[in-house]
Amino acid sequence: MPLQSVDSRRLYRQIADQIAALIEKGEYRAGERLPPERDLARQLGVSRPSVREALIALEVEGYVEVRVGSGVYALGPHPASGSPVLPADSGPFELIRARWLIESECASLAARSATRAQVRAVEDALDQMQAQRDKGTMPLASDRLFHLRIAEASGNSALALVVKTLWDQRMGPLFLRLEHHYDTPALWDVAIREHHEIVQAIARRDPTAARAAMRRHMNHAARRFSTSWEKRKRRKA
Repeated sequence: MPLQSVDSRRLYRQIADQIAALIEKGEYRAGERLPPERDLARQLGVSRPSVREALIALEVEGYVEVRVGSGVYALGPHPASGSPVLPADSGPFELIRARWLIESECASLAARSATRAQVRAVEDALDQMQAQRDKGTMPLASDRLFHLRIAEASGNSALALVVKTLWDQRMGPLFLRLEHHYDTPALWDVAIREHHEIVQAIARRDPTAARAAMRRHMNHAARRFSTSWEKRKRRKA
C-alpha cells in the first residue's frame, strides 16, 4: 500500500478551505447566511472553536462577513485579485490554551523568584493598562508588556522567549479580528481586574494563587471569545 501524503494544514485552515470552496462554487450565494457554527461543527465532526477560527480566517480573507447579533454571511466568490490566503498560524483558541499552560507556570515561578524591581515592573505595566483604559484606548501594548514582564520575572529565559513568541502570534490578524467582535470597555475592565489578582498573588509570594489567577484569566478569555455571534448584541462603548 503506497504512502499517502500528509495534510499539514491546521484544522481550522482545512475547514476554511472547504467553506471557501463552497462559496466559490455558489453553494452559498452572496448575502446568504451560513449555518450556525454549532451545525457546521456537527456536520464536519469538529469542535466549535475550530469552526469559529475558520470563519474568522474567512472573514479576514473577504469570503464572509460576521454580523454580531445576526450571524455569518457569505460575500460571494473571490475576485481574481482577491486577498491571499492567510498563513497557517495557530488559531486563537490554540493560542489561549498554550498561554494557559505556559503563562500560569510563569506566574507561579514569578511568585517564587521575582525581585522587588521585577514586581514593580509588572505593577507599572498594569498601571499603564489602566491609564490607557481611562483614556478610552484599547491597552493592548501594555497588556503584552504585563505578560512579558511576568515571564521575565519567572527567572527562566526560555519561558520568556516562548511567551514572546505566543504574543507575536496573538498580535496576528486572526486573533485581532476575533477580538474586534468582542472588544468593549466593560470587557477590558474585567480583564484589568483579573490582572490585578495575578499581580497581587505574585507580590505576596503565593505561587499557587498566582497560577490559579492566571488560569482564571485565560479561561475567562476563552469563554468571552466563545459567546454566540447570533445571540450576542454589540454593546455601545
